[in-house]
Amino acid sequence: MFIGHFGLSFAAKKAAPKVSLGILFIATQFVDLLWPFLLLFHVEKVAVVPGYTKTNAFEFLYFPYTHSLLMGFVWGIVVGGIYWLFKRDTRGTIVIGLCVLSHWFFDLIVHTADLPLTPFSDYKVGFGLWNYVAVTLIIEFTLFLAGAFVYATFTKAKNKIGKWVLWILVILLLAVQLGNTFGPAPTDSIMALFVSFITLMVIILALAYWVDKNRELA
Repeated sequence: MFIGHFGLSFAAKKAAPKVSLGILFIATQFVDLLWPFLLLFHVEKVAVVPGYTKTNAFEFLYFPYTHSLLMGFVWGIVVGGIYWLFKRDTRGTIVIGLCVLSHWFFDLIVHTADLPLTPFSDYKVGFGLWNYVAVTLIIEFTLFLAGAFVYATFTKAKNKIGKWVLWILVILLLAVQLGNTFGPAPTDSIMALFVSFITLMVIILALAYWVDKNRELA
């Protein structure tokens, strides 16, 4: 799953209004932000196999430290704990921790049976909806647009930046989702994957912070 995670980030702003949208984006995507670094150092493994699923060319060979259910709990505690140390915001801490954990459950919907329960077991699960393009897009778009709607109505723009950059962010994420689904398979170079993914995420996170700084609670 891709933009569905961001949909939850948008909606989570209502549950934790003190937390920046950028932080909520980091929370729901934390394990995907960590994943390319572990690929780069050969701790986890992926193969690019065009046609592996109908919507995704990645065959996730080994990623228990970022994408197992147990580590989802661990990373949720770690990321939430770091936020609490700086902000002492209990409500925000809980929401951030749950956002980190949510990544595994959202991925469960679309992944093939490649999501481990723990780093210590070979048992893997996944509902495999990446093999059904229309269903995948309906789920992704519904989650994303519903979350964006919650954010757009729970907050209001302070100025034109708060209005138009939100639209830019939404359109960019929709475009990336469509590109991932219908575009060519990505390169099989781990370094190229690392650079392209991190660059994209830096842009998305910067826009999320910029949007939130220029909006306020409605």
